Amino acid sequence: MTLLKASALSKSYGGIHAARGVSFELKRGELLALIGPNGAGKSTTFGMVGGQLAPDEGTIHLEDTDITGMSPQAVAKHGVGRTFQVATIFRSMSVVENVQTAIAAYRGRARAALPLARSLFREEAMDILALTRMTDFADRPSGTLSYGDVKRAELAIALTGKTRLLLMDEPTAGMAPRERAGLMDLVSKLADERKMGVLFTEHDMDSVFSHANRILVLVRGQIIAEGTPDEVRQNELVKRVYLGESGTAAARQARKAR
Repeated sequence: MTLLKASALSKSYGGIHAARGVSFELKRGELLALIGPNGAGKSTTFGMVGGQLAPDEGTIHLEDTDITGMSPQAVAKHGVGRTFQVATIFRSMSVVENVQTAIAAYRGRARAALPLARSLFREEAMDILALTRMTDFADRPSGTLSYGDVKRAELAIALTGKTRLLLMDEPTAGMAPRERAGLMDLVSKLADERKMGVLFTEHDMDSVFSHANRILVLVRGQIIAEGTPDEVRQNELVKRVYLGESGTAAARQARKAR
């Protein structure tokens, strides 16, 4: 079943076309990677889906709901969670308090004082931490976590709103190789179990080719290829303009993933 449908999305800044006629669909339980060189339009496309940017043209539907141009807060209310390239959580709070605060915000209790927030939704927060294998860290100060654990805590926060679509911007940035694989294995498992769609941007080609069900390749604001990892890896145009055979980091990573 189609969860997300983007139709002919376009966004320009002056005379620069950041996205031109971008169309794609994402199914429940599917991981869809959005890749391309710097300046390809990945962040712009991602921002339009997440509500940070309003498209100049085109529409975005989350199942039967038109979310085109909605604010990030409104999009979140429809079950869209997001993680960011640089993970940020409240370092002065414990891990479980971060999740409790996120739940309170989703429930319209964002102005609750911290002592009150600590008493709200703890059982629900613990259930969410169990999904991301963070229950043993629940009462640990967030400022003492390793960066890999911060990423898992951020993932837990992104799941607080009955998430059916998860947007992940460079989810493995700054992580060691083993941590990257562990995080993406976890995301794949959650997507399958919860029938949650995942749209992610990523520069690490190992993560892309090992975990994505399908891949979209953007160049200069337009989709030049779409398909399974094998189909994209073998696409001559993609190899020529992005993956290449020139020894670039992307090319080396793509060859390692074969």
